[in-house]
Amino acid sequence: MGQYITRRILTAIPTLLLISFAIFALLDLAPGDPTSSLPLSIPQEVREQIREALGLNQPFHIRYIKWMQQFFINEPLNALEKITGMEIGNSEERLRITSWTSRGKPVVDLILERIPQTLWVVGLSYLFAVVIAIPLGVLAAVKQNSLFDQVSTVFSVIGFSLPTFFTGLVAIVIFSVNLHWFPSVYNTTLDVTDWASFILQLKQMAMPVAVLTFFQTATLSRFARSSMLDNLKLDYVRTARAKGLRDRLVVMRHVLRNSLIPVATLIALGIPQIFAGAIVTEQIFRINGLGALLINSINSYDIPVVMTTTVIFAALVVLFNLVADILYGVLDPRIQYR
Repeated sequence: MGQYITRRILTAIPTLLLISFAIFALLDLAPGDPTSSLPLSIPQEVREQIREALGLNQPFHIRYIKWMQQFFINEPLNALEKITGMEIGNSEERLRITSWTSRGKPVVDLILERIPQTLWVVGLSYLFAVVIAIPLGVLAAVKQNSLFDQVSTVFSVIGFSLPTFFTGLVAIVIFSVNLHWFPSVYNTTLDVTDWASFILQLKQMAMPVAVLTFFQTATLSRFARSSMLDNLKLDYVRTARAKGLRDRLVVMRHVLRNSLIPVATLIALGIPQIFAGAIVTEQIFRINGLGALLINSINSYDIPVVMTTTVIFAALVVLFNLVADILYGVLDPRIQYR
């Protein structure tokens, strides 16, 4: 297992480099730059000076190498200094990735400011989805073709058929506009200091968390149900029942454990999608998280923010693919990684 993990990590490094190069090249080929959004009254000479100050006049490979040095070397060293309190090299002259539109603020600092908002809403909804979906899928499989199974099937089909932007708008119309139960706009500046502010925080989280939980629960529960049904038909289940074991014991001790192997893998692979899914949901409920940061940066041609955010998303995908493979090997002893 150790050798396999080492090989995967060594493979992940060139993978991330290729992904970062592809993203950087696509952003470089995209039409427009930060000066295109400036008023037409600004002279061309001033626009060229802005482009030169941002380094846009440099060759492609020079700009990419500088970004790689900042992302893969400078930013990790800066984070290590903050964690340990030690000074590594000349930190004052160490160049960092800075935003073009946020007055030169480091991009990593912008991302760290937005992560709590995203995790509170999107991360919490994924946790609720896992907790709800697994029992729902297991019960639907055990009670196959029953009323509970049919109702859960309808619930799941509706859940993964309707996009979150539709269910989010429906929730806003019903619970915010008509019933006035929850606020339609998420207040990211709310500071929870007492019971009243805590209730306000719960109210503004209710709709976005419910919308995302509904969508993710539908997918995970159907997958859990299918995995359970596949295992319930196998020979070892019939053998256990022939020995006189109760159905509940067979399901909980044998079937559930084997059925959770692919489900756990799907859950691990779905974690990076938390941040990708935040893009649409945060726009609907005006949540000032990573999704909003990415969309605003795209609109303002803030390439350093777009580049860094998308590469971090890609790194999360690579990381949790490795986690999924490790989980598969831990949960299923028949699989041996060498």
